Amino acid sequence: MQVYCSKQHANNGINRFCTHCGEPLPLAVGQVIDNRYQIIRHLGQGGFGRTYLAEDINQFHQTCVLKEFAPQVKEPQDLQKAKELFEREANVLKKLQHPQIPRFHTSLQVKVGSKDFFLLVQDYVDGNDYSQLLEQRQSQGKTFSEAEILTLLRQILPVLAYIHSLDVVHRDISPDNLILRSSDHLPILIDFGGVKQLPASQGFWFTKLAVNHTLLGKKGYAPEEQLRQGKVYLNSDLYSLAVTTLVLLTGKEPQKLYDSYQGLWYWGKEINVSSQLEAVLKKMLAYKPSDRYQNAEQILKDLPLSTATKPPTTQITKLKTMIVAPGRKNVNNLVSKFHNKTQAVTKSIPLPVWMRPFAVSLGGTALVVLIGAGAWAAVNAVIQSVTSITLPSISLPQIPQLPNPFGQPVSDKNTQDNAEIFSRRQQLEIPEVFFIRMVDDLFYTKKPELKRRSLTSKSEDAALRKEWYETASNLLDKIEQANLSTAVRQQLGNYSSQDYETWRQQARTGQLGNYTISQLNKETNEKFDRLFPRQRRGNMNQQTFGQIWYAIAADKVNQKEREQGAGSRGSGKRTNQKS
Repeated sequence: MQVYCSKQHANNGINRFCTHCGEPLPLAVGQVIDNRYQIIRHLGQGGFGRTYLAEDINQFHQTCVLKEFAPQVKEPQDLQKAKELFEREANVLKKLQHPQIPRFHTSLQVKVGSKDFFLLVQDYVDGNDYSQLLEQRQSQGKTFSEAEILTLLRQILPVLAYIHSLDVVHRDISPDNLILRSSDHLPILIDFGGVKQLPASQGFWFTKLAVNHTLLGKKGYAPEEQLRQGKVYLNSDLYSLAVTTLVLLTGKEPQKLYDSYQGLWYWGKEINVSSQLEAVLKKMLAYKPSDRYQNAEQILKDLPLSTATKPPTTQITKLKTMIVAPGRKNVNNLVSKFHNKTQAVTKSIPLPVWMRPFAVSLGGTALVVLIGAGAWAAVNAVIQSVTSITLPSISLPQIPQLPNPFGQPVSDKNTQDNAEIFSRRQQLEIPEVFFIRMVDDLFYTKKPELKRRSLTSKSEDAALRKEWYETASNLLDKIEQANLSTAVRQQLGNYSSQDYETWRQQARTGQLGNYTISQLNKETNEKFDRLFPRQRRGNMNQQTFGQIWYAIAADKVNQKEREQGAGSRGSGKRTNQKS
């Protein structure tokens, strides 16, 4: 059997490397590795081997990524060193537990035929990498805007702060290694093939395969100390991230943005950004590591406000002003305009999809009532000759209980289920917007054939409505099992990576005693996995499952804060007693 490398050189199937160019030869599509992982297709290739999309046939056929570790060495001592580096990399990856880093599953050392394979298994991230996104923009004559770059920096810098807190440096940040995850539109840092852990005693590492130095990093993206000397610091990653943003902003490769003779970037020529962002990027790109930002937190503090700030909504204010005394000529126009606007608003109403049509009609009903009240107030004002108007209290029609928005007859069982679910949600003080969003997401994930269509109150949708309620009930069961505090439950839907960054800072500064961020990750992951054993943490929707992960972590942090405070008070009492 013949096997072909990426350059289409023909090789005997027993070979491990191409006899023409030395490139590692691929695993075959459809091949099953370790009696568990079936190769679906090749994803990419780097200096250390290929990356494959695979299916875990022992875990409900979930997709995952197999990353091959195949350095091009032949001597026995070199191969032994490669194995040591592979094991070291696997040990580093096991430590990384962050929702924006693909979760590490396991490492494999397997023999396929006569070939030895070293493989890492990680979560698969569904989405496009930023080089693909840039190509799409360029095909339309566009690149990334400054506002989008600021958003990217705010979302990815906490990830770098996390890995750096563990003394881990990525060393290969570029548009290829950042994926915009489809589920929640967050940037995910991938391909830790070059990752190394810094020794505690020094600020750089030097890898040796026999007598050859192995220097990693893409030309143009990696700083000088990394490419020429093999030295790497925490802020080497910050340099690479800055280059990545320039490429996304301009659509040009680093070599076209930098004057290598004078050692200067083409600011104001090829690179045009606001003065505030330019100052930040210049410091990230300083030639000397000592002149750069020393950590990601410093950059986050210096980032300018987003240029894409949304203007405040004024429709409600204007509507209230107009309704007080609309006048006869304006009533019909106002109702017509309001009807058109409510049609657009329905998409953002935080209710189950089948509730939205009713929400519109309810809004129209409310408007008619308010208009009538406003007209009555105007007439009353004339009669009484007063300068101020007090609107009478108006009792608006109540929303019928779900899932019967149109007032059609329903069974007592449906009514009872509905009342029970929403009563439980209220008792637990779970925000309605978060709850509805998560139930909808869970329901439609199980029912992709529905394509998120609205459910109706008709008899043919009865089974689907029942399943929606069962999904809601199961979610409430899980949240109750989590035994979260009331304060934490009230914040569901409002957590973000900034909360995690705050906890990390508290841990580093000793505000949580001896409790480390690694312990927080470990304990939170353990509890989350018990609640949702089939949910892959590396691919979590940050607006649904991610919120519960954050809530569990928040409770643990609050507990450590209380323990630390109690310890401090106890110490103070003992001191007073001694004095």
